[in-house]
Amino acid sequence: MKKIIDGLQKIQIAIGGLFLLIFLVTVVYQIICRYMGVAAMWTEDVSMYSFIWAVFMGAAAMVHSNAHFAFTSMMDSLKSERTKIMLQIVINLIVLTFCVLMIFYGYTAAKQFWNFRWINIPAMKRGPTWLCIPICGATASIYLIYGTIEQIKKLIKGGNS
Repeated sequence: MKKIIDGLQKIQIAIGGLFLLIFLVTVVYQIICRYMGVAAMWTEDVSMYSFIWAVFMGAAAMVHSNAHFAFTSMMDSLKSERTKIMLQIVINLIVLTFCVLMIFYGYTAAKQFWNFRWINIPAMKRGPTWLCIPICGATASIYLIYGTIEQIKKLIKGGNS
């Protein structure tokens, strides 16, 4: 199971990196076009939506490595390993609640905007651009559930030092 979760994270990081590259290329292209006096209106939409995808894919991937959200000062002040594990489980459940809401409301937004057209590229629909929100919520939920199960296993094995 760990290999599947790690593989999913690598795929997500690659997708986020691809969208970040698209963002950078379109911004540089936009700068060059403005310098030359050429209008490239489509670059605004492409750069904005690719940046959104990069952020949401990166955010979900960071959930897997616990680099997303942490009470480090609180965690560092705790002495008991068992208490630290229990706090991590509580944090995971709180973040999981937000991820489930991301799935629901992200799906709702994607469905609502599915047939809307991009202003500067009318051939493209806006719906797929909003799919990053439920995808982020779903993959982050997978990472959190897996991490919580691992924390519970530690707790059962006697996570007190």
